Amino acid sequence: MVGLEIEIPSAFDPFADAKQSGGAGGTKEYVHIRIQQRNGKKSLTTVQGLPKELSYERILKTLKKDFCCNGNVVQDKELGKVIQLQGDQRKNVQNFLVSQNLVKKDQIKIHAIRVFSLAVLKLFVVLEFLAL
Repeated sequence: MVGLEIEIPSAFDPFADAKQSGGAGGTKEYVHIRIQQRNGKKSLTTVQGLPKELSYERILKTLKKDFCCNGNVVQDKELGKVIQLQGDQRKNVQNFLVSQNLVKKDQIKIHAIRVFSLAVLKLFVVLEFLAL
């Protein structure tokens, strides 16, 4: 029987790549825009890595007004300041940051949702069982 190497996904950490490189917000050249799935259809957009000299509160106020959503600025020990917005605002935030000349388009990384359905997890378990 052929040995298959299958890795069953564990809990997803959307900030894992930022933690691995060990920098705080604003020290890298990339601005990371991520979406986190909350419960059901609810989601949360996070913006991390903006330059430190920018006023996060003013940016948040404008984003909330333009996109008709709620949000806040969270201070994280490892990541620095992170802007959180309700809903999937990834493209809107990217267009805003580029149009206001806050960052260049090539400095923005948009991350996708990584959600595994129950059927996919069951498939991984069955394949691992067959490999034994």
